Amino acid sequence: MKAQRGTRDKIEKYFNINQPLKIKLQISGAAVYDYTCFGVDANEKLSDDRYMIFYNQTVSPQNEIFYKEINGGAEFTVNLEKIPASIQKLIFTGSIDGAGKMSEIAACKIFIEQGGSENILAEFTGADFQNEKAVTALEIYRKNGWRFNIVARGFDGGLDVLLKFYGGEQVEEKSSPAPKKVSLEKKISEGAPKLISLVKPLKVALEKKNLQETVAKVALVMDISGSMYGTYSDGTVQEIVNKIVPLAVQFDDDGELDFWYYGDICRRMDSVTLQNYEKAVPYNWSNLMDDLGGGNNEPVVMREVIDEYKKSRLPAYIVFISDGGVSYEDEIKNLLIESSKMPIFWQFVGIGGTGFFSRIFGGYGILEKLATLSGRYVDNANFFALDDFKKVDNAELYSRLLNEFPNWLKEIKAKGII
Repeated sequence: MKAQRGTRDKIEKYFNINQPLKIKLQISGAAVYDYTCFGVDANEKLSDDRYMIFYNQTVSPQNEIFYKEINGGAEFTVNLEKIPASIQKLIFTGSIDGAGKMSEIAACKIFIEQGGSENILAEFTGADFQNEKAVTALEIYRKNGWRFNIVARGFDGGLDVLLKFYGGEQVEEKSSPAPKKVSLEKKISEGAPKLISLVKPLKVALEKKNLQETVAKVALVMDISGSMYGTYSDGTVQEIVNKIVPLAVQFDDDGELDFWYYGDICRRMDSVTLQNYEKAVPYNWSNLMDDLGGGNNEPVVMREVIDEYKKSRLPAYIVFISDGGVSYEDEIKNLLIESSKMPIFWQFVGIGGTGFFSRIFGGYGILEKLATLSGRYVDNANFFALDDFKKVDNAELYSRLLNEFPNWLKEIKAKGII
């Protein structure tokens, strides 16, 4: 069913009221967007702030409502049968985090789904709004059962104003005690004791660069072109994964390492954790190598990485491994320039790319010229090469991996990128 602004109806006409519903909100545009569900009482007030469900409070008290981020938006899973009687209405909103207005968006989509089908869809553009910083997208409310209302109306103010409007209180961060942070040693010793020897050299590098409290997304992009056959066969690639995982555990808010392989095409893999890191290089890696092709197509995977992190609330630290054969110089240059206004830092590492085969096909190409690459808003990339990754001292490795990252962090904060 294609719904319009103002469409109201009984939910039971379209859905099984005793089964979970999925509410999806997706806003496309140049800004960063917050998505929130307010569970309000008969006076349309947030009398219980535990029913404000958003990125910082992802589940309601009795698991009636779950929030998760999806590509381009957010998804709320709602169990209406479990909603307490005190909650009379669920109000789903989208708001701009930072500068911008709703009239500048490309699209706003509202989905109500059950069983994997897009049962109800409403679509809008910036022309449907004005200078507001938020939109009240959808209401699900009690009236002789449960009903829905496609509101799709702009709202003056962002998330903080929405919160005040519904009667909630914005708690200042300083009034809340900081959670006790589990040490890196404890995490590694309990989750991956085989990696415990990496903790000390990593901590030394973090202290030297004053990065102990840094929070960032971490990703590993791994070359799986045909010339990497020997590097996979001798265990070097698994060793690379082993040494990058502690960085993700230290930096990342969820302790996971996002992971891509690339050849002629690329494939995003399951995130790497302390529980599955030894399986990050699959047993049948040669089949994956065949599937992704024998060449080096850096731009195809760089585009996926950019699309993933361009609107991230956190800085994204990308470790990009290549054995050379870099030939798409213009495309790589353009992608680095494009992403220089985004919260993305590229740490390129060359592995064994000094051989004859790699040099024939371009060597490390533009990666070796990053220091003189002009046209970027900030210097967002670094490169160094290692002849034999497995023989490099861990202290030296972490020092080199983190060498340029702190300066980039300072610059993007100074220029308001994050």
